[in-house]
Amino acid sequence: MGIGNLSFQFRWVPTLLLALPIPVFIFLGLWQLDRAEYKRELAATLANRAQLPPVLLSETVVDPESLRYRAVEATGAYVAQGQFLVEGRRDAGKTGFHVITPLRLAGSDALLLINRGWIPGNAHGEPTEAPVPAGPLTVAGEAEIPSEPALVLHDGEEAAETWGARWPYVTLELFAATVEVPVLPLMVLLDQDAPGGFSRHWSHPLPNAGMHLGYAIQWFGFAAIALVLYLRLSLVRPAADPRSELTESGK
Repeated sequence: MGIGNLSFQFRWVPTLLLALPIPVFIFLGLWQLDRAEYKRELAATLANRAQLPPVLLSETVVDPESLRYRAVEATGAYVAQGQFLVEGRRDAGKTGFHVITPLRLAGSDALLLINRGWIPGNAHGEPTEAPVPAGPLTVAGEAEIPSEPALVLHDGEEAAETWGARWPYVTLELFAATVEVPVLPLMVLLDQDAPGGFSRHWSHPLPNAGMHLGYAIQWFGFAAIALVLYLRLSLVRPAADPRSELTESGK
């Protein structure tokens, strides 16, 4: 194959160092474009759900994902003996605990986890008091589906049965394994102005599509640079024919 008076010469080193990574760079660029589209959709979802009226929760939640970030309400009574704390939570630069209290829904045995906010630890790292309101009440907040951290050290969903009142993190599956009644497939972040809670500074994910577009441009740029360098090292001018030089000199 040739271009003009240049011809392609296959070489192993440029191929391994430059040509083979090009599809990887392109794939990563396309993946970043896909992430950017996901972030745009997430931003639109957050904006739309923030405008919707609260959903009154019952013991049956068919599609919990459709309620994520939605304003919700539930009526019932807190189960004080089921309360536990999630360690290592931060608020205003300080480390403390999130207070998770199950709410037994009115007229049902089903439980709904309520994150009532953050409490600090004392000088010995022990949590401060977190009293539980008694009697029937209606709670209002935002629906969340907690997920496990990237590094999981426990062995199976039954691990939480040995954690007692202080957990390293919470998922609905872990909590469900500790009780014998139905558990709603979402958790509620108690409204900042609702009574019966503690320090609450809930944060939403910040969908930043522009960041992923920038990464995509970088990966596509790497692919273009690698292609140019590969062609630069693989396209060579053919050596002059000595016989033609002798012919020219004999004229």
